Amino acid sequence: MAETEAGTILIRGGLLADPALRRAAPADILVRDGVILEVGANLAAPADARIVDATGCLLHPGLINAHTHGHGGLARGQGDKWTLELLLAAAPWIGGNRALADKKLTTQIVAAEMVLKGCTAAYDLYYEFPMPTAEGLDAVAEAYHGIGMRAVIAPMVADRTVYEAIPGLHDALPAELQARVDKLRLPAWERTLDAMQGVLKNWRWAGKDIRAAVAPTIPHHCSDAFLCGCRDLARDYKVGLHSHVGESKVQALVGIKRYGKTLIAHMDNLGLVGPDFTAAHAIWLDDDDLKLMRDKGASMAHNPGSNMRLGNGMFRFRRARDIGVNVGLGTDGANCSDNQNMYEAMRYASMLSKVQTPDPRHWATADEVYQAATQGSARALGFEDIGAIAPGKKADIVFLDLASVNWIPHNWSVNQVVHSEDGTGVRHVMIGGRFVVQDRRLLTLDLAKLAIEAEAARERLEALNADWKDLYEKLEPVVSSFCPAFAAQPYHLRQYLCDAPQ
Repeated sequence: MAETEAGTILIRGGLLADPALRRAAPADILVRDGVILEVGANLAAPADARIVDATGCLLHPGLINAHTHGHGGLARGQGDKWTLELLLAAAPWIGGNRALADKKLTTQIVAAEMVLKGCTAAYDLYYEFPMPTAEGLDAVAEAYHGIGMRAVIAPMVADRTVYEAIPGLHDALPAELQARVDKLRLPAWERTLDAMQGVLKNWRWAGKDIRAAVAPTIPHHCSDAFLCGCRDLARDYKVGLHSHVGESKVQALVGIKRYGKTLIAHMDNLGLVGPDFTAAHAIWLDDDDLKLMRDKGASMAHNPGSNMRLGNGMFRFRRARDIGVNVGLGTDGANCSDNQNMYEAMRYASMLSKVQTPDPRHWATADEVYQAATQGSARALGFEDIGAIAPGKKADIVFLDLASVNWIPHNWSVNQVVHSEDGTGVRHVMIGGRFVVQDRRLLTLDLAKLAIEAEAARERLEALNADWKDLYEKLEPVVSSFCPAFAAQPYHLRQYLCDAPQ
């Protein structure tokens, strides 16, 4: 969990990023026991206060990652021209045969990168095959605890493989490949629900800032009975629900084919959509879906990096905002978006909104993107006390070095946070009043040791997963032809730039 720094701190001499101002104004921040008490110019220092000199720094709230996957850390850089469906086919190869230590290690890689790049909290949809384990998810929580971040950890679960979930895909495989993928079939949903209930019932981080949630991974990868079971677990334990909904056109089309309605409409009919629900990606949600999400108080996690990387299409940021849906911002996993850089996610979100139309009135503003990466993501995580530098909020604060080349010259503070900063300007990161990064050095983990451990794990897992790699290489030509052909069917949204039928 995020360790709170006891005592009183006065952060003095910095400039505070504020969307209401073009250029940040000087402001001091008074913190007691990890919580912000007061923000203002020339605050008096209490007698017991420790002074933190922020001269030459721009201060902004810690960025919040609304959607990532800790298990993706050890799989960074494994694929190039991968669609979402190819990534799912590659999962046993790039994520298989992991020991308990690997599950902690891969999350440490992800968490270390996030915090070094100004991110202080994350929603992690963590995957274990064939079902979640208490030991595995505890190791994930320990990784975030060790780094010092806040997190929501949701075991990502299903009771259908991708080959069963996409109509016709299994039948399109040669008999030999059918036999091999049949070995990947998942346990009965009742067993997985029991495993998740065990995790939630015995969650030893309860009441702290590492929380549990439930993630039925993709709606049509789950039977209706399983989706309802996930719904009930989330209600019984008062935790969040998070699912990949309408990420690819294949998913959107499967929803219509399987349910006769959109995926969101189907999930709503089952009672899953509500204030604690987050739809990741949400590229292929139509206006009725967006209005339903708004009316139910649900959130969306926009992941522009992986959306482009996997060729899934363009999320309608402007439209979602105009309709009134809460939008958070995420990086997705390092196995499909390559990094955990929330500054890059902000820049991508802004630019992706601008290539959809030549009319600037329909573009996202820098302020809106910044809000999504802070307060919007905080709401998606279910945290009410982070996402802003204001009295009553946790002191999760990023110090950007104004001598960094990204800030020469410093013209428009929030605009440059979104469009110019790339993480190299991060000088310090404070979480709960405690420095986790200081002078660009991570204080809570030995990165050199982490690199050695990661390389050893990579080499060992490469050998252990050789057969899974062979399976992927045989599956790739089938999946990469079948799924685009399936996606060529018409749908009532057009989320690609090309003029060809979508």
